[in-house]
Amino acid sequence: MKKNSYVLDARTTTDHFPGIGRYVSNLGQAMATQLLPNEELLFLQNPGETSDHWQMPTTANINTIVMEKTISPFSIRQQWAIPQQLHQHQATMYHSPYYLMPYRPKVPTVVTIYDLIPQLFPQTVSLQARLLSRLATRLALRSANHIIVISETTRRDLLAAFPIQPEKVTAVPLAPDPIFQPQPESTILQIRHKYNLPETYALYLGSNKPHKNLVRLLEAWKIIIDEQENPPQLIIAGAWINRYPEPQQKAAEFGIENAVQFLGPIPEADLAALYSSAALFVFPSLYEGFGLPVIEAMACGTAVSCANSSSLPEIGSDAAHYFDPTNVREMATVIGRLLANDSLRFELEEKGKTQAQNFSWKKAANSTLQIYRHIT
Repeated sequence: MKKNSYVLDARTTTDHFPGIGRYVSNLGQAMATQLLPNEELLFLQNPGETSDHWQMPTTANINTIVMEKTISPFSIRQQWAIPQQLHQHQATMYHSPYYLMPYRPKVPTVVTIYDLIPQLFPQTVSLQARLLSRLATRLALRSANHIIVISETTRRDLLAAFPIQPEKVTAVPLAPDPIFQPQPESTILQIRHKYNLPETYALYLGSNKPHKNLVRLLEAWKIIIDEQENPPQLIIAGAWINRYPEPQQKAAEFGIENAVQFLGPIPEADLAALYSSAALFVFPSLYEGFGLPVIEAMACGTAVSCANSSSLPEIGSDAAHYFDPTNVREMATVIGRLLANDSLRFELEEKGKTQAQNFSWKKAANSTLQIYRHIT
């Protein structure tokens, strides 16, 4: 009896695609344990191009298709090379985790869309990149038999922006990586020593792109410094893009450089301890397709205060305290109240750990496999 061969494109499991690579890795690991006897999962990979995060599942019914030559998702060659591989391996279905994909794969196809930032925040990309993104997204949506989005918010945004049948789009929420859990005191002490962190600090983890709203966060932090006695230091960590220097400039303008520490990129192995050590996690982003750092912080037992925008209330539910991300005064008030109230933070810590348990890769894998089975 011929197996149903589901091909998951794993060419993004490289350091160039850290977020998408983690999605493919975690989803693949979880799906591998839920396959039926008549199903197999094939990972399509470029030769020798996986990140340290990628781990090949070792369960039965798992195989790998390794391309003879590297074909980037940015390459026009994928338009014919990938369909050839799908035909050669008698694929039943193809799942692209990225909108840059072969647009005529000649088998039932699923595509995952994470957010609509280029369309909703055009100032973050060039006009050319914005137009190319919209065209490529439109082609991906047209070629897919089914579309996975990572939140109900992204689903609404997608249906509002593109002419798609609603029944063709399913929200399958992400989940925190299993590494995100409360860390022991010994590990926390090591991380504080490694990064020269104070005993008490508030943490932001993410990029410095404009929609992340760091300038307003620093404006709010200036208010907190002016109004509170001995407020904790604000630690800003994550990948830094040099063309957006405004947050550091704002800290210097306010004269609060000593109250704010910019750590830059953090190795994945250190993230759980960085979250666990923080008194409060703050996330002022104007728009998130899912807001994974919020649920990661909750899984680590850290209280969360974040924007009431886009998907964040959907993900955080009643386990976070929210603020209007465009209202600096409100942001300072909400964050300041939590910093000054240990019992309130403890309440959020407990709620957050419970909320994080609502998201799992096991659930995501089950929902994804149901979609695979539906379209084949």
